[in-house]
Amino acid sequence: MSAPIAVIDTGICNLRSVTKALEAVGSRPVVVRTPQELDSAGAEGLVLPGVGALRDCVFSLRSSGLDAAVREWIGLDRPFLGVCLGMQALFDESEEGGVKGLGVFPGRVVRFSLPAPLKVPHMGWNTIRFVQRDSPLQEGLADEGESFYFVHSYHCVPADPEIMLAQCDYGGPFVAAIGVGRVFATQFHPEKSQAKGLSIYRNFAASASAPLMR
Repeated sequence: MSAPIAVIDTGICNLRSVTKALEAVGSRPVVVRTPQELDSAGAEGLVLPGVGALRDCVFSLRSSGLDAAVREWIGLDRPFLGVCLGMQALFDESEEGGVKGLGVFPGRVVRFSLPAPLKVPHMGWNTIRFVQRDSPLQEGLADEGESFYFVHSYHCVPADPEIMLAQCDYGGPFVAAIGVGRVFATQFHPEKSQAKGLSIYRNFAASASAPLMR
C-alpha cells in the first residue's frame, strides 16, 4: 500500500472533493488538523486546499500551528500541493482584507480589476498554458489548451516570475499555477476539473512517491 498523502482540514475547504479525487487516483488521503496529526500520519505528500475567504484559511492555520508546519515542510522541499486559497496563502500578503499570508514566497495576492463585460469572480472553465519544461505536475497534459475550473476573485502576483508553472487569461494574463522543486500550487480546482484535474492529483501523487534526486 502506498504511503498516505496528508490533507489539511482548515474548516473552510472542500475536503470531501479533494480526498475523493486522491482516492480516485489510487492515493490514500489522511485528513490532518494539527501538527501532531501531520507528524504521526507518515505522509509522503501534503495538500492544502481551501475555498472562501483567505483570512479564515490563514487564521485556521495559525490557530492550529499548521502554518509553521507548512513552512517547514516546504522548506525541506517535501512534496506539497496548494489548491486555490492553498496557493494564495503561500504569499506575503493579500488585498483581501489586508491579510498577511505565510510568506513562503515573496509576492502579493491582488483582486481582479477588469473591464466590462468581464465579471468578478472569475468563475468557470478556462484554458491554461504551462510555461515550465518537464514539470512532473504536467505529465500527460498538453503545453497549451488544457481547461480547468476556476472560482476566485483574487490572483497571485509572485515577486519572482520564474516560479510560475502555468498561466491563464481573464482580461489579461495571470498566474494559474506555481512550481518550485517538489512544491506546487494551483489557482484552479483540480478536484472540480474532471479527468484533467484527476491527472493533476495523479501526477502529484506520483511525484510524491518518487525518490528525491539530488
